[in-house]
Amino acid sequence: MAGRAAVCIELTEAERAALASRLRRRKVARGDAMRAEIVLLAADGVSNMAIAERLGITRVTVVTWRGRFAAKRLDGLLDEPRPGAPRTVSDEKVAEVVTATLETLPTRLSGILCGTALVR
Repeated sequence: MAGRAAVCIELTEAERAALASRLRRRKVARGDAMRAEIVLLAADGVSNMAIAERLGITRVTVVTWRGRFAAKRLDGLLDEPRPGAPRTVSDEKVAEVVTATLETLPTRLSGILCGTALVR
């Protein structure tokens, strides 16, 4: 069964650089990196099925993000608002907490890992 032809993706140098940066950044959400990789592979002429197999995702996911990029460019790769109550925490605060969590060791745990006894 033949599907529709894949949306052709052509990138500007600035878009390619921005997507490559998202892919390389250590502090980027996994989903953002995956979307960037989908678009970069699509721009290199890789088929939807090959992208899906390489990334371990479904073809539908590849088609979705490829189409959103084609329609809205880099803005199409952003998460859309979710239903429910509006967020009360800013993106900056979320990034700050995630960074602090990943880059610091809790005081109590650091003593255990260093082999020192902790006294309460």
